[in-house]
Amino acid sequence: MARAATRALVGAALFGCSFAFVQNSAVHPTAPSLRSTGASLRLNALPLEDVTPAVEQTEGRSWVAPVLGLSAMLGLVFGVLAPQPAKAITAEQFSQLTYAQVRGSGLANRCPTVESQGTEVPVTSSSRMQNFCLEPKSFAIEFETEPGKKEFVTTKLTTRQTYTLAFIEGALKPNPITFTEQDGMDFAAATVKMPDGEYVPFLFSCKQLIAKGDSSSFKPGFTWGGEFNVPSYRTGGFLDPKGRGMYTGYDQAVALPALQADGKGGQEELFKETNKVFDIGKGAIEMEVNKVNQELGEIGGVFVSKQPSDTDMGAKAPKTVLLKGIFYGKIV
Repeated sequence: MARAATRALVGAALFGCSFAFVQNSAVHPTAPSLRSTGASLRLNALPLEDVTPAVEQTEGRSWVAPVLGLSAMLGLVFGVLAPQPAKAITAEQFSQLTYAQVRGSGLANRCPTVESQGTEVPVTSSSRMQNFCLEPKSFAIEFETEPGKKEFVTTKLTTRQTYTLAFIEGALKPNPITFTEQDGMDFAAATVKMPDGEYVPFLFSCKQLIAKGDSSSFKPGFTWGGEFNVPSYRTGGFLDPKGRGMYTGYDQAVALPALQADGKGGQEELFKETNKVFDIGKGAIEMEVNKVNQELGEIGGVFVSKQPSDTDMGAKAPKTVLLKGIFYGKIV
């Protein structure tokens, strides 16, 4: 009797969940429909009588089967309705999207992909690089794992998806190929979290990049690279918690009277905290072309970039940041 009563209660609960689920789907016509996804399951057209027998037939069988069946149905439904991650998209497809279609999709942080066509994209004296894009895929920081031993460790990105450099353009020269960055969104602030919990901010940059490669055309397997500048993460107008800045605010905080005393114990660190500077570091990047579209003049491939992190306006030593990702460019 107890087992029969348990089966009846479970059956009633499953019937109530199924009825509420189907009813809610029918009452909200604006909800996404599964028909548009090509799935064979039609939730909005699911009749109530198709659900009831499945619950009633649990009599005499284990009640685990209907629970797993309902869980599988709900998992499939929510898996289809859940927002999907942004997939690869070409520059031509991207240009046809409106702002409303791009917003919230994650595409604004993606570099276009290249559909392979042809063998090379030649460079002439009048060529120019447009819509050059760098999208990092991994962020590593040089970390002292043991005393006297350093290696690059993986980190956790804490910045929103706003770290891709895009719409960069510059002049191209052949023999050898030389790209000189001139304009565009050539820097982006990002912060990563180290395995020990430390946060490391840095300015991902390719400012004033001069990249060279020994060829007169872009083709799969072609490597090129060069150095670029990494501006300070903070500008001169930034004030720290004590109100100290580079060209504004206090030049010395009242809470540090020991700075006036003689002696050198700890004075150098206090001086760095007070004397704000705008540091400009140097970075290097190396790229390899793996896809070209000769008709559209597009190139794509992978890159490895190495640059310093933030120095807190001269107060601390920078860490070395290693970034790996993909790039895109259009030669016109």
